[in-house]
Amino acid sequence: MAKMSTEDFIKAFEEMTVLELNDLRKAFEEHFDVTAAAPMAVAAAGGGDAGAAAAEEKDEFDVMLTGDGGNKIQVIKAVRGITKLGLKEAKDLVESAPVAVLEGVNQADADAAKATIEEAGGQVELK
Repeated sequence: MAKMSTEDFIKAFEEMTVLELNDLRKAFEEHFDVTAAAPMAVAAAGGGDAGAAAAEEKDEFDVMLTGDGGNKIQVIKAVRGITKLGLKEAKDLVESAPVAVLEGVNQADADAAKATIEEAGGQVELK
């Protein structure tokens, strides 16, 4: 196998979509038997409330579509790709914004869905 330079490696990443990068992360985790989780922050002694806030880090997110940004067709296509809904169901979902597109997903999936919808021109919030 040909060896890639660091510059070529970075250029390859720049050309990938968020969904492709997410798939790459998953494949990397499986192949090398590792996780891409951020390390836990250690709370300083005597922090009281600061320690409670760090322990309450969210691990489940809701992807909320807040609007189609005038790109209804593109956003409907993006929502269909994310949710696997039919055309009518995706159209109804987009037209009923603000609405949850995905609920209780991990941060990587939520970020990927948000990027996909934003690429299509929609407005999204993570809750």
